[in-house]
Amino acid sequence: MIPAEAGRPSLADTAGAGARPAAKPHLAVVGATGAVGRVLLGILSERADVWGEIRLIASARSAGRKLTVRGEEVEVVALSEDAFDGIDVAMFDLPDELAARWVPVAVSKGAVVVDNSGAFRGDPEVPLVVPEVNGCAARMRPRGIIANPNCTTLSMIVALGALHAEYGLSELVVSSYQAASGVGQAGAETLRAQLSAVSGTELGAAPGDVRRAIGDTLGPFPAPLALNVVPWAGSLQADGWSSEELKIRDESRKVLGLPELPVTATCVRVPVLTTHSMAVHARFENEVTVAGAHEILAAAPGVVLFDDPAAGEYPTPSDVVGTDPTWVGRVRRSLDDPRALELFVCGDNLRKGAALNAAQIGELVVGELRALGAPGGFGR
Repeated sequence: MIPAEAGRPSLADTAGAGARPAAKPHLAVVGATGAVGRVLLGILSERADVWGEIRLIASARSAGRKLTVRGEEVEVVALSEDAFDGIDVAMFDLPDELAARWVPVAVSKGAVVVDNSGAFRGDPEVPLVVPEVNGCAARMRPRGIIANPNCTTLSMIVALGALHAEYGLSELVVSSYQAASGVGQAGAETLRAQLSAVSGTELGAAPGDVRRAIGDTLGPFPAPLALNVVPWAGSLQADGWSSEELKIRDESRKVLGLPELPVTATCVRVPVLTTHSMAVHARFENEVTVAGAHEILAAAPGVVLFDDPAAGEYPTPSDVVGTDPTWVGRVRRSLDDPRALELFVCGDNLRKGAALNAAQIGELVVGELRALGAPGGFGR
């Protein structure tokens, strides 16, 4: 039986208690062989080396495989209770139902968990953290868990957080254009297969011809994605809303600390492999100007302002993919509302949209525990 989480001492409480002093904390990457997990290993190899052991954990069928992190081959171990022995921080990228089962196991073993699933995002005792916006929230984690927002929310929230700090956000209307990899490797593989099926043809000129050509290769999508856009992402919720649309609403409110913020979202899947795009209508409490918004966005951490339509400069997924920041362009003041801005944002859904944000949260935890902990580093 998994021990109860309530009353479990935090690492900050136990640092220096002395059974296992270590210069650097030990990290587990759970779901290391998945699309996000592989990107995370690359990010961990690129950023400052704050970790001791990095343990790679995946399903039993992946155990024994070797993946490269920090220039070294590391063997994947099977997901089990023992896999978390001696781990200080665990970064999870598992489906919701598996995360709900295994995250409490890691916490019971003494790890702080950074979870990328949707299993804990709505829990009032689990902070939902974007380091550039509300990094201080990571310290308040009574369950030992910090949640990563959904990749769609993360594609825009860093830019919106900077604008909100200056102008005070009062309403948000979003249309998303979400990449195939937002549903994992299966999404990217399905899109590639569909593109191969329609390449070099005259398809797309008659009703249903694309659907007939791709046959049963719909994969995780409800309609053909090649030569098409699909006005749906996620699962069906009440009153015709999708789960992805409600995530944008609920997560934006929680990250920004605006529980009553009016938010409307329409999510669309587009034939792009990686990088989500969003058209954003943001209304503020105070009057806005394009020059002021440009100044804020240009100085905001984690944001690149790329906005010169006369020169053909605005972000697109094919230019943004593989980069870390949120890219912002097409910044305009609304024609009929001096307190509203229109903007277009792009963000790599596997990097800042998942893996990078998790890595940044982990680094916040490391910094906090070093500040609060014992001389000489970490310990049980």
